[in-house]
Amino acid sequence: PAEPTLVLRLKFLNDTERLARVRPGDTVGALKRTYFPGQEQQVRLIYQGQLLRDDAQSLAALHLGHLSVLHCHLSPPSVAPTAPGTPGPRSPAPAALGVGSLALPLFVLLLALLWYLQLQHRHVFTATATTCLAGLTLLVTFVAFAMYRR
Repeated sequence: PAEPTLVLRLKFLNDTERLARVRPGDTVGALKRTYFPGQEQQVRLIYQGQLLRDDAQSLAALHLGHLSVLHCHLSPPSVAPTAPGTPGPRSPAPAALGVGSLALPLFVLLLALLWYLQLQHRHVFTATATTCLAGLTLLVTFVAFAMYRR
């Protein structure tokens, strides 16, 4: 009979998750090799607050259940010291700035501009428009607090 498979949730520090299909007989090292190829030395797996140090330990010995959460921490690769006169490794490129990270600040800036215009040109804004602007400002405030509260 085939060994049953488990689905584990690999949860990262940035709250992203990845699903891993494993067999209870697989080892911690095999899990690292399968889901983090080339990064086995940089990945740290944590289950129920315990760092999984022994790569030879089987997943069955950890009593993992279906959809158990393994917290994953990826540390940057260590850089070997270079001899004087040899060029060092290039510095990594800055992380790309995603549109999602700019959406809320741009929206807040747009709301500030609309409030400025509302205060300077009251005759253009109807009572309905001012009420909608106030409601939208309240909504954006709640979204901002929800996003940055973590």
